[in-house]
Formats: sequence, structure tokens, C-alpha cells
Amino acid sequence: MNIYARFFDHDILAHSAEELFDFLGSLQGITLTDHLVADIRSYINGDMPYPKRYKVRPRIYFILIKTQAESMEEFKSHRKDDNTEPRPARSEEQSKAREVRLLALAEPRRGWYFGRILFKRVLPIPGTGKFQYQDTDFQAYILAESGQDCYNRIVNHLKNRPDIDMRSQFPSTRGTNFEFRYLGETLSDGSKLNTEEVVSESTPDEASSNSRGDVPEASEAEKQ
Repeated sequence: MNIYARFFDHDILAHSAEELFDFLGSLQGITLTDHLVADIRSYINGDMPYPKRYKVRPRIYFILIKTQAESMEEFKSHRKDDNTEPRPARSEEQSKAREVRLLALAEPRRGWYFGRILFKRVLPIPGTGKFQYQDTDFQAYILAESGQDCYNRIVNHLKNRPDIDMRSQFPSTRGTNFEFRYLGETLSDGSKLNTEEVVSESTPDEASSNSRGDVPEASEAEKQ
């Protein structure tokens, strides 16, 4: 039995526990404590056949998968074959919810939107030449033609910012990591804005005090 391990863009097919620990110990961001080593050994030597995720910090994990493959090529070939198996059909409720979401995104409705997106921002790790993905919560008031246009404008804004790496990853409009709300032709206080206004940008931990159901009001500086 061998172990496949993956952490972001780093992966290995380890043929022994020691080889696996050498790999994990070489990665920035993973600390091999005695408890973690003991837990991994227990997983390797145990009967559980399923993959196991280990939490490094909030929303950041590395994964271990038991496999009979003897090489990385063989392992990835098996995974590709597994992914070709037919998937169960969507339930009627899932199909209806997807249809409603697509209709809401495409509905032409010019005005102000509150848009919120959770994307994976690439950030350098100082002194290492490596980088890591950081979940980043971005919110803005957007003058747009539809929910889809609101998404497009937010993503284009972020991609064109010089401080955001082009390798950053953005979610699909159909997932839960993009939200939008139509506010009307004016904001709640009656003011009309002429440009896109950033409300906030933070990691999920920093933004945890804000409820996703609440639309924050723009500050006086943002309204000018």
C-alpha cells in the first residue's frame, strides 16, 4: 500500500511513511507535530480505505489517499479512469434551483448591485520564492446590467489590479462563493454613484463578523 499526498501544487506518491514525512516536512506551512505524525501513522496502518484530509489552518488542508499504484503516472491514470464513471443524475429540486439561479443571473435589470465574491488569491511567501492561496472575501457596489454583468465587472476589476497575481482563482457564478443583490437605481440613502465602489476586502476570518445576509452601507468617503 502506497500513499498519495497533495498540498496545493505539491504532490508525491510515497512508498513508506518516512518518505511521506520527509515530503510533508519540506513544505512551507505544514508543521509535523508528534500528534500529527501519530495520527498519520494510524491512518496508514489502519483499515480505513477512504482519503483523509488534514487541516493546516482555516480552510487549508492537505490530503492523503491510499493506493495500490506503484508510480505517479499509474495513480493519475487510475484517477482519470474513475472520473469517467457516470455520475448520478441531478434531482428535480437541484435542477430547478440551478435553473432559477441562471435566470436570476441573466435577468436584464440595470442599476446598482451589491456583489460579494470569495476567491483564492495568490500571495508570495516571503523569503522562500514560493506562493500560497489565500481565501479572500471581496465586496463592492457595482453599477451593472444584470447579476452576470455584476460578476464580470468584479472579476475584471480584480484581474486588472496590479497587486493581484494573475494565477488567482475565481469561483463560478453558479456556486455559493458568488452572491449578488439588486439594490435599485439608487442606494438606500438616495445617493447616486457614478463609479464602482469597494466596500471591503478581507480574509474570511477577518470578515467573520459580517453576516452574508447584510448589505453594509457605504461610508461617506465611498459616496464621494
